[in-house]
Amino acid sequence: MGQGTLLFRASLGDVLRAERMRQGMTLRELSSSARVSLGYISEIERGQKEASSELLAALCEALDVPLSGVLREVSDQVADEELALEALQPPAPGGVVASAA
Repeated sequence: MGQGTLLFRASLGDVLRAERMRQGMTLRELSSSARVSLGYISEIERGQKEASSELLAALCEALDVPLSGVLREVSDQVADEELALEALQPPAPGGVVASAA
């Protein structure tokens, strides 16, 4: 499992948790509305579990947010993190910055 997988999973959890909290929704309320176990949602929010496309769609529907918006926000966070990691890379010989990929 590569760093990108962990980064995506953590960012997805952060975005979902932030949206749930912005709406003042508890884990229990989201669990009931999405028909997904509370424990599993908690693990997704903490970046410990991957969300299937079906589960992610159910969570987005329960939160009344578009899946595309969630994925766009996650993508933006991952891109920002990649840039930050790249900036920490020591310069390659000749002054070219090493790629994070």
